[in-house]
Amino acid sequence: MTATALPPGALAGLRVVEMGQLIAGPFVGKTLGDFGADVIKIEAPGGGDPLRGWRLVKNGTSVWWQVQSRNKRSIALDLRAPEGQDIARQLIAEADVLVENFRPGTLEGWGMGWDELSKLNPGLVMLRISGYGQTGPYKDRPGFGMIGEAVGGLRHLTGEPGRVPVRCGISIGDTLAALHGVIGVLTALYHHKVNGGPGQVIDVALHEAVFNVMESLIPEYSAFGAVREPAGSALPGIAPSNAYPCQDGVVLVAGNGDSIFKRLMTAIGRDDLGQDPQLATNAGRVQRVAEIDAAIGAWTAPRRVDEVLAALEAASVPAGKVYTAADIAHDPHYQARDMLLQQPTRDGETVTVPGVVPKLLGTPGSLRIPAPRLGEDTDAVLREIGLSAEQINALRERGVVA
Repeated sequence: MTATALPPGALAGLRVVEMGQLIAGPFVGKTLGDFGADVIKIEAPGGGDPLRGWRLVKNGTSVWWQVQSRNKRSIALDLRAPEGQDIARQLIAEADVLVENFRPGTLEGWGMGWDELSKLNPGLVMLRISGYGQTGPYKDRPGFGMIGEAVGGLRHLTGEPGRVPVRCGISIGDTLAALHGVIGVLTALYHHKVNGGPGQVIDVALHEAVFNVMESLIPEYSAFGAVREPAGSALPGIAPSNAYPCQDGVVLVAGNGDSIFKRLMTAIGRDDLGQDPQLATNAGRVQRVAEIDAAIGAWTAPRRVDEVLAALEAASVPAGKVYTAADIAHDPHYQARDMLLQQPTRDGETVTVPGVVPKLLGTPGSLRIPAPRLGEDTDAVLREIGLSAEQINALRERGVVA
């Protein structure tokens, strides 16, 4: 599927001003933009968002940028200059949503705190993403996604028992904060539409977004004094659910439902375990999880991944191969569900990018415009707020815009 002109999305007509950089705030803008919002991204003249140069770079631009900044317009504006701040306020005055992920106090220092902006735009929804939130004793501490993962409790659980915690492989703390931010924005917009009244601030802290998905971590500590520890690939307290080596790779098997467990044991030739009354429920299986894992591992070890998956699919047992990027790129199911889209870039190249999630069947999201060059839309955006060509050129000469 190629990014083409498509009908307006579910958020068509919504105007979003995106401040900040890198991952959490821009992921919010990307998500809203995928569903039709007009996202105006403010970047610093000169270098712009540092994400433009992160990880693997092609033709001078990060391919990550092509995903994170699609469906956005870029205005290069110096927010440290009073004239730049005035222009930002004009943009925000006409926006529905402001997204920012600066350190708390940054916007206040530029005369763009909530008190000032809400007077300009009483219906404004302002999303603020930061390491520790806008209040509390840690609010002034710098915080990135990895710190949010640590303070939120996730990093303690990643890795093998007795070893140093590891990163999960992506900036999951930032992304979780962004998704919570999107939920907050849509909830606040709905409230404003249905109930009226003024807009509001949404305060998202990176560590709290991580903490919110930590399941029973705190209730277990509260009720039993139990501190959950890292468990590698296993799912503690639920059995069997683990990773099992095969001849040519690894398969994850989730045989933890009572009836699923019996089918799994039949598939691996261990009906003795499947019919054992002690193993009929999860509580019993947890007591003998090492024995069960050993039985499954003994069955998978001499077999190829495709053999294992075919046998378990026939038995209706949830199982899956551990995919690499290459596996995903060539997978027919990803392709059939439009999860691998061909997106043009501003330099005439094409790059494969992830599709739009979630899938709205009535008003689906789409790739409407490629990720912009720095300041590509400066003139168009400034004209929309009433500036003349002469005024824009004068601002450009003074380095306020680019």
